Amino acid sequence: MKLRYGVSDRPKGAKLILLAFQQLLAILTCTIAVPMIVGHELSPSAAMFGAGLGTIVYFFLTKRKSPVFLGSSFSFIGSMLAAFAGGVSMRLGMLGLIIGAVSAGVVYILLSVLVKTAGTGWINKLLPPVVIGPVVAVIGLSLAGNAIKDIQLGSVFIADEHGELVSAASPHIALLCGLITFVVTVICSVHGKRSLKLIPVLIGIAAGYLTALVFTVIGDTADITAFKIIDLSVFPKVMMPNGNVDVKSFFTVPDFVLLKALDGTKEVTSGYVMTVVTAFVPVAFVGFAEHIADHKNLSVIIESDLLEDPGLDRTLLGDGLGSIAGALAGGCPNTTYGESIACVALTGNASSITIFAASVGCMVMSFVSPFVAFVRSVPDCVMGGVCIALYGYIAISGLKMIKDIDLDDAGNVFVLSVILITGIGGLSISFGTAAITGIASSLILGILTNLLVSHKKKQ
Repeated sequence: MKLRYGVSDRPKGAKLILLAFQQLLAILTCTIAVPMIVGHELSPSAAMFGAGLGTIVYFFLTKRKSPVFLGSSFSFIGSMLAAFAGGVSMRLGMLGLIIGAVSAGVVYILLSVLVKTAGTGWINKLLPPVVIGPVVAVIGLSLAGNAIKDIQLGSVFIADEHGELVSAASPHIALLCGLITFVVTVICSVHGKRSLKLIPVLIGIAAGYLTALVFTVIGDTADITAFKIIDLSVFPKVMMPNGNVDVKSFFTVPDFVLLKALDGTKEVTSGYVMTVVTAFVPVAFVGFAEHIADHKNLSVIIESDLLEDPGLDRTLLGDGLGSIAGALAGGCPNTTYGESIACVALTGNASSITIFAASVGCMVMSFVSPFVAFVRSVPDCVMGGVCIALYGYIAISGLKMIKDIDLDDAGNVFVLSVILITGIGGLSISFGTAAITGIASSLILGILTNLLVSHKKKQ
């Protein structure tokens, strides 16, 4: 898709606000999902603040040339849980999150120095289009199962006969809401006027949410459990017993991790530090592989090689320091989000100022309780509907990279085969609390296979 706004373009006024809000909605449900999955009193609003702060750090370190949002990384969930393992206190666990994030960030910084010293030539040799293209495609395709699962779920959960939490909503009603989200996104993107083509994700989510809200109101009024899609209980109570509006309920200071972690310094031991560092550092190397794939993908979309300008050393430094900044606030190391990259591709808006505005908005809105509640209330089915488009765009971006590859060459076929099959199949290798994800595994095997067949060609 041809870009409607280039990296250096600056949308103005209300248009900038809408584009920034669209970026926020594309990434926020996943960003706040990480602290909710990890638990241990981690705050979704603090994670929002950390995501915005980390993105701003990345924004300036990459010279405002890389239009992507950083959000809470799912890759570090196992590492984050390890910080609380063994019955450690809450405050020590919070300190462990910061120690782990800093250690992972140091890995990125060291890799940045290595790239600055040795250049990127070796990376281009290890990651030609025949390797990086299918890996990017795998990033999108491997998420297909998540989108399909989500599109059949609401955000209200009840206990079944076995005591397990299940979606209260009928999967058919949820699917309808998800498909309406997808269809409206498609119509706006393909048939809409220029203004609508810039915000199809925003309008799609709004249409799906309103549809789900109608079903929820009917379900609450008629006591039809299957219609209850949206969990309205997450919204704060704004009315006091005397009938006045409780203004204080609209604003809440996020529960920042750093403030809790300071108390944990009295309990920290060298053994605990080593345990946490061991849990976080290996995952940072996995993140390095995914970092390259994300930036290769974004480079194709914006038609500018980010590994050369501003340079891989700067993107790594920005990612590492942005991750540390995010963890200081919300406890969650950050990473570049595929949903954000896909949003750029889908809307044709690569304006970096949009990312900056979204970052500032994310930090500001983390103090606004109703907004945080709204993000938490967006049902899975609505995000599943829009993610069909977003994840598909990621996959297609990867396929574009291999359009000129000679598929009559047996070596190329083997490289593509090992990446697609192991990546989509989800080959994951665990080492204690650390794990090599399916994407990273497919990338490593793809590199090794390409080196093998390339050596054969030279003979």
